[in-house]
Amino acid sequence: MRRLGSDAQKLGVEGVRVHGEPGRGRLAPGSDRFGSVERWRNGRAASGKDKAAAPINAAPAPDGPSRYLRESDRTHIADRLRDKASIRQIAAELGRSPSTLSREVRRNGMPLRKDNSRWAYRPYAAHARSTTRRPRPKPGKIGQNPELRDFIQHRLDLRWSPEQICQALRARFPDRPEMHVAHETIYQALYVQGRGELRRELARALRTGRTRRKPRRQAQQRTSRFSTPMVMISERPPEADDRAVPGHWEGDLIVGKDGSSVIGTLVERTTRYVMLLHLPEGRRAEHVRDTLMDTVQTLPTHLVRSLTWDQGAEMAAHGAFTVATNIPVYFCDPASPWQRGSNENTNGLLRQYFPKGTDLTVHTRDHLNDVAAELNSRPRKTLDWETPAERLARLLELAS
Repeated sequence: MRRLGSDAQKLGVEGVRVHGEPGRGRLAPGSDRFGSVERWRNGRAASGKDKAAAPINAAPAPDGPSRYLRESDRTHIADRLRDKASIRQIAAELGRSPSTLSREVRRNGMPLRKDNSRWAYRPYAAHARSTTRRPRPKPGKIGQNPELRDFIQHRLDLRWSPEQICQALRARFPDRPEMHVAHETIYQALYVQGRGELRRELARALRTGRTRRKPRRQAQQRTSRFSTPMVMISERPPEADDRAVPGHWEGDLIVGKDGSSVIGTLVERTTRYVMLLHLPEGRRAEHVRDTLMDTVQTLPTHLVRSLTWDQGAEMAAHGAFTVATNIPVYFCDPASPWQRGSNENTNGLLRQYFPKGTDLTVHTRDHLNDVAAELNSRPRKTLDWETPAERLARLLELAS
């Protein structure tokens, strides 16, 4: 075994074990001399009558939880890449996200013998490169360039915004990338204490007048975008949650190409009955309010008890809608589309008729009505293979 590892090392291939033992190299996969070694240690792909076999050695056991890749992890990555294993397969073996491994190979790989057409991933060099980049804090770009720092300080004295300064830098120094920064870099230099890249008092030149950032991540720290306070979905009547009583609707917008065109969608929770809103003037709150009012007035009063929507700006006039129709509007929590599950599912079905990235203004009101009628006449498994139109018609008969 020692002789085998020695021969493999002479080939100059890094980061591979032979028969499960640590080593610096091995023969390339497919070699006649050590082909049995490859199959024994790394398994094999299906070929002819031979079935595929998993590697005999699992990924190296970690020393403990770590958010960073270890040298042993990188060695395993190199081994499996030479075996033509996919990134997802390697990630599963290591218990990591595929995106983590994809970034690792892209960042720490290198051209083979300076030939950009040949790419190699050498685990020991990759580990050294990663370790070198890891120490924090790092010196900022502004602090390392006096000319850049003076340029920014002068513009801040003139009460320029960081974004204006960034554009001025690109216009003044188009061929000098070392003089280009993002506006976030300037904010970091102003707000992060201890770096000394810009004079601390210059933060007062910002239009907000703040010397530190105002956190907005927590839900309780978000300010409402509507003048009329929102009523959250947690206050919606229980009868709407269990779908026992009809008349509770969910609404949303389907957005077209470049966000410049929209179609409104309404779905009744009990029957899954669909109604489409024609919005040729876009998503302005007043336009959405008026279209919603015209649509719900075509329905019997007992079939419109509430409306649930997300926190989109198109519902800024929800207070006026409620006053005019006596229909309460409930809002979902941020980033919680499952709270309008029926509507989300229906929007997916509607994408068969209105593909993403298309101009939705070409669809007339009559065409929207035809699409809604076709969807409402489609049998649904959740309705025991009845159609939404049939279920709604039954409710209307019972009410009469």
